Amino acid sequence: MEKIICYTDGGARGNPGPAGAGAVIAKADGAIVAELSQFLGNATNNFAEYAAVLLALKALKKHFGNKTKSLEIEMKMDSELIARQLSHQYQIKEPSLVPQFIEIHNMRVKDFPHLSFIHVPREKNKDADRLANEAMDRKG
Repeated sequence: MEKIICYTDGGARGNPGPAGAGAVIAKADGAIVAELSQFLGNATNNFAEYAAVLLALKALKKHFGNKTKSLEIEMKMDSELIARQLSHQYQIKEPSLVPQFIEIHNMRVKDFPHLSFIHVPREKNKDADRLANEAMDRKG
């Protein structure tokens, strides 16, 4: 099974404040498939983290189509909270995050059966962090 590794990061300046999401999609050999960033308007850090996961999943679906069902996808992020919520280890206590969680869950069931969420140290997520910050700097 082909493996794809995604690094995602989201942030907000002021929390809440101007927010951005970033994602890097790569093949197992390190070849970059896509680098993505999106300005999110005014949002919280946690909202931005979820938005980064959604940004990556939508890009994967667009790039690979139905092949996503046969890909092993590792979604790596430096937010331990979000990684554990998406892995069903932690409950979601912030109601505003539930719609994003449900959207990710539905995409996972429909298109990404081999998807895992992995917490990584911040220093191993620098490119996604850079992209999220670029989105915040651009404000749109």
